[in-house]
Amino acid sequence: MKKDFDSDGFDFKESERVTPIIIGGVVFLLILVIGIIVLLLYKPGKQVEDGANLFEKLQSGIEISMEASSDEGTALLSIDKSSENSSEEVSSGDTDNTATASSMDDIDGDLQAAVSVDTGAEVDISQIVSASNVVENSNITNGIDVSRFQGTIDWSQVAASGIDFAMVRVGYRDSKTGEIKADSNAKFNMQEAEKNGIKVGAYFFSTAVSSAEALEEANWVTSYIAKYSITYPVGYNCEGFENAASRQVNLTQDERSNIAMTFLEAIYNAGYTPIFYASQSELAGNAKWNTTQIQQKYKIWMAWYGQDTGNLAKGPSYDGQCAMWQYTSKGNVPGINGKVDINVAYFGYNGTEKAKDTSERETVSADVEALMNFEAVDETVTAKSSTNLRNKPSQGSDSTVMVTLENGQTAQRTGISSSGWSRVVYEGNTYYAVSSFLTTDLSAPKQEVASQPQETSGFKTKFTECSETVTAKDVVNLRNKPSVTDEDSQVIASLSSGETALRTGINAEYGWSRVEYNGQTLYCVSSYLKVVE
Repeated sequence: MKKDFDSDGFDFKESERVTPIIIGGVVFLLILVIGIIVLLLYKPGKQVEDGANLFEKLQSGIEISMEASSDEGTALLSIDKSSENSSEEVSSGDTDNTATASSMDDIDGDLQAAVSVDTGAEVDISQIVSASNVVENSNITNGIDVSRFQGTIDWSQVAASGIDFAMVRVGYRDSKTGEIKADSNAKFNMQEAEKNGIKVGAYFFSTAVSSAEALEEANWVTSYIAKYSITYPVGYNCEGFENAASRQVNLTQDERSNIAMTFLEAIYNAGYTPIFYASQSELAGNAKWNTTQIQQKYKIWMAWYGQDTGNLAKGPSYDGQCAMWQYTSKGNVPGINGKVDINVAYFGYNGTEKAKDTSERETVSADVEALMNFEAVDETVTAKSSTNLRNKPSQGSDSTVMVTLENGQTAQRTGISSSGWSRVVYEGNTYYAVSSFLTTDLSAPKQEVASQPQETSGFKTKFTECSETVTAKDVVNLRNKPSVTDEDSQVIASLSSGETALRTGINAEYGWSRVEYNGQTLYCVSSYLKVVE
């Protein structure tokens, strides 16, 4: 019988006997390969529903975005929620997942599986200590940090502006004497912030030179804040340690870092959540602090200005831990005269802490001398002509004229400030007067004082032209006209020490300067200014 062959001469009938053997062998090999792969890839506890969970997240509105990183040849995977009010929003500053570009084609829904490049310091978040008795959440919250340098704050206006929290400076160690001193407005700020529904944190400015001093500082802080509701962390702030005049100039980096760790540990042991403050340039790469060691255990509060703040929720482009970002020192907040530091925290709290000490506490008032230092004196003065005695050393709308001192009437001067103000006691009450209006020559005849100079569209007072950069000795009001007595003279802004303006004219007769500030022509008392060298 003629055999049937295929085109290659293969006997089809013989192939019918061979085929089952071949198929069986292939199946066996496939089973063997699959078994080996499973053994290699299987990890105990791995959730098999990861892909399904990711799908559910995509369905619920989470957008998965990919951003190329040109400097590392990587792609950053970040998870951003479409809902701005979600309490689970993820900050890419904390949770960047990095995969090599060559591996991107292998991503099958499990984003974590693609992570192969470490782009930041290793941090075990479970080891970062928190002593909060209220639940910490992942909300993004907005805050400020304040001290006496913000003067008397109207906390009701601050609260209405949407600020969530305030980090209040409670004290500092004097850089010359080593004495621990309270910030003169700390208790007022904590009291009023709390009263207006703003959650409170605290910080201390340290110049400790030993762990013993750091422990002393921490114990002082926890005692000082015990009667206040401290919900946000308590911070350690240490700056200027490389200045020749600093008490800390001879400390090594290890010594400074150990001092900071001592403070933070003591804060935690007292029942408060610690946080470490420093600038990005000092933190990055362990430049000035043992950052890797500190961030393993404590939250980091980082100051870094001039960065992209278009998406604060995303966080700064920084590889290390950043729980709180101070992104500007020039914030404008209703209720605060002058500039203030603004912060964003990548955490919040579901409630407000109770005070550690619930016994009755004193009600405190703002320190009206907070923005200026008075040198103690004891001398009798009178007015050169007549001068207003005010309830605070300010000619702004926040001060009130209490009485007028006339030439021949006397008061006891107890303090003089370089800002141009005197503190006087008159008829048993403490007031403030412009120093240049007073004299210690009690027999001096009454001086005739010309009307205040004015510069308006209808009348121009002569100013000697000049062009020089100036700043405030401490803080000075900038007005719409060179007068403190005219009803239409208004305080438009205030200039603080360190901020600059361009002085374009001086009126020596009346002691006024004309300055350009933020695009406006304004006027201020010349004695409050100093030229920037």
